[in-house]
Amino acid sequence: MLPMKNITGKNIQSIRKSKNLTQEDLAIRLQIHGLGHTRSAIAKIENGLRRVTDIELQVMAKALDVSVDVFFEDD
Repeated sequence: MLPMKNITGKNIQSIRKSKNLTQEDLAIRLQIHGLGHTRSAIAKIENGLRRVTDIELQVMAKALDVSVDVFFEDD
């Protein structure tokens, strides 16, 4: 059995940076879409210290203008 790893945080970070957004920028976009995350919460998600729910991933996808699928791509 392969060990489980959480890749969504690193993928969120990569997508955010590819769009030249700061964590604060993403926090503002998430708040506009109804998700009250702070820059600190985003930092924890990106560093793997906090997991995200399926609902949160859907809102993040909207805020970043991507498909939810890209959060699960493993290089």
